[in-house]
Amino acid sequence: MNDTSMTIRTNKETKQQAQMIFSELGMDMSTAVNVFLRQAIIHRGFPFELTLESPNATTKKAMINAENGTDTYGPFDSVDALMEALNA
Repeated sequence: MNDTSMTIRTNKETKQQAQMIFSELGMDMSTAVNVFLRQAIIHRGFPFELTLESPNATTKKAMINAENGTDTYGPFDSVDALMEALNA
């Protein structure tokens, strides 16, 4: 197998944090990057799910209601009042 080198750029803090984690796993940065690359080949893409954070339908509805000031509860005058509303 012919090895080759690769240069990547990342910020210092990211590199240091990653090195600490990889060290705890018993590997160096080069080994960790090679594990990622091999997994990307096996998965034919990223070896983990890439998603955009988006609220689900229930959360979206609650956000809209909060913005409109409708269908909201509180403020509560006491913890007991809050608990009573939660248990209703």
